[in-house]
Amino acid sequence: MDKVDVVVIGAGASGLMCAATAGYRGKKVLVLDHSNKAGKKILMSGGGRCNFTNMDAAPKHFLSDNPHFCISALRRFSSQDFVDLVDRHGLEYVEKTPGQLFCQHSAKDLLSILMTELEWSGAEIKLNTKIHSIDYRTDDILVSTSQGTFVCRSLVVATGGLSIPTKGATGFGYDIAKQVGHEILPTRASLVPITVQPDRKAQFSELSGIACDIAASAGGTTFQEPMLFTHRGVSGPSILQITNFWQPGEELSINIAPNMSLDDLLAVRQNTPKKSFESVLSNTLPKRLVELVKKEFTWLNERSAQTSNQQIESLHHYLTDFDIAPNGTEGYRTAEVTLGGVNTSEVSSKTFESQKQKGLYFIGEVLDVTGWLGGYNFQWAWASGYCAGQYV
Repeated sequence: MDKVDVVVIGAGASGLMCAATAGYRGKKVLVLDHSNKAGKKILMSGGGRCNFTNMDAAPKHFLSDNPHFCISALRRFSSQDFVDLVDRHGLEYVEKTPGQLFCQHSAKDLLSILMTELEWSGAEIKLNTKIHSIDYRTDDILVSTSQGTFVCRSLVVATGGLSIPTKGATGFGYDIAKQVGHEILPTRASLVPITVQPDRKAQFSELSGIACDIAASAGGTTFQEPMLFTHRGVSGPSILQITNFWQPGEELSINIAPNMSLDDLLAVRQNTPKKSFESVLSNTLPKRLVELVKKEFTWLNERSAQTSNQQIESLHHYLTDFDIAPNGTEGYRTAEVTLGGVNTSEVSSKTFESQKQKGLYFIGEVLDVTGWLGGYNFQWAWASGYCAGQYV
């Protein structure tokens, strides 16, 4: 049996950060992962360029049954702290929208930095390793694997959630938590495209690939960002964001003309009576979407002077309460995160140690902490990994 100070299960963002942090403290650290490559989700995220943090990251951007849990870690390891780390390695990055930082070239550059940090810290990594069993002793923990048994004082669960199983995601971390009596709060796919009912799907397939600025509202929260039509339904930032707050069966409001009020539409008839509402909408919406609206309102190409208040009000209602006929989501297959997870009320917000089992730690996505779209979830991985790495 090989003896180490720390075993980290999971070679993703939080696991690599935790391992390097502990290694720099002089701990003997071993990272285990069942996959054949470290950081698979890092490599695929952000279209292969990884939105690795958000300079605006704050507790308000995270969802949890225990909303105060994330405050301490985000304060102790900020977005600027991670930027300082990658700056030391000369990573080239860009700010695509305010606060959102992406690798300028490839997520491979970021993963290379993390693996370098791991090497410099003295931590080791073993891939293609299956965990057979975990045995908790009085002062240490035995981890039996396909590559032998390892004895450690601290075991860190950094296994992530259920999102994107093709990249190796499993519920293994939840299983470890349940074995020692932790509550797993209900999990579901989030930051995920929405599927629509068959009739709408047929219509939207003709719009596939076009995007427009919308306001999506659910659960008292609204996001005004682009929506993308797909062959299966709708996606894009506004849709992914709202799935943190909406689930099938609940009310979902989509406004495809968020900057156009009823007064604006009435003013068209008043000020430009010869102008058609089709031409007005064409200044705001993609042409193919206007064609869809025309199927509902055949008078759209007539002069606005010929329209009644009732017709204009009906058009406004259609635009501001656009029925996408949601059917569900694409599920974990394409979800960026898993909402829910290990109940954080049973984990220390300072050390990330389990309150149920001495020497057991949980970090990253396996916990019931979910960020908004835009680099927040990676910042949670870095922060929780760094903070746990200070105590393991």
